[in-house]
Amino acid sequence: MLSFYLITIKLFSNMHWNKKFNYPNSNRVIVDGSRYYNINDTKLPSVTEILKATESEEKKSSLLKWRQRVGNEEADRIMKTSSSRGTKMHKYIEEYLIGQSNIDLSYETNDAQLMSTKIINEGLCNLDELWGAEVTLSFPGLYAGTADACGLYNGKESILDFKQSNKPKKREWIEDYFLQIAAYGLAHNKVYSTNVSQGVILVCTPPPMCLFQEFIISEDDFEKYQNQFLNRVDSYKSLTNT
Repeated sequence: MLSFYLITIKLFSNMHWNKKFNYPNSNRVIVDGSRYYNINDTKLPSVTEILKATESEEKKSSLLKWRQRVGNEEADRIMKTSSSRGTKMHKYIEEYLIGQSNIDLSYETNDAQLMSTKIINEGLCNLDELWGAEVTLSFPGLYAGTADACGLYNGKESILDFKQSNKPKKREWIEDYFLQIAAYGLAHNKVYSTNVSQGVILVCTPPPMCLFQEFIISEDDFEKYQNQFLNRVDSYKSLTNT
């Protein structure tokens, strides 16, 4: 659905793109029904696949109860709409970051554009240096994934993740988000000898609210989630006999 809004993206001159790392090309493949990344002819399970396969029984039960409450047809519709909106939002933000588009819209626009504008104006104003957007990261022999952005956020080496949400989030609801960016940080440090110790999650809800939220984990919390993710990797290997 299209909405009538006047939106303008602010241009932040303090951010610059430093292509200091050579991120690999990859393609996603399905292996025995699971999502893998093929990097230099090596297949590694995706971070999201590992998290999904090892999620708690409590989380599985919560999702099942939600489906039962709203009905399968409505649940599928909500998930499809959210996925499409999230994909478009990521595309707009990526194009802005790598300079393909300076979104300056004064005409009829869609929800994903409004949400990406909100994240750019209220979150990415703190991004001092961009190393890459939508980059493949892998921990040799263990896992791989795609980070929405890497760089310096408020002066700290960081992994960034952009999320759409149908309603405002509470910190205790998004542990898997923290595990995901911690995993990417661990991989980045391993391969590129960096000191990424901060994860930044930028969230926006759809119009008309368009509520922006910023969640940050750093230092000890970041390391805690890295260790938790490595435990999930071990569980995944046990489940899949790999």
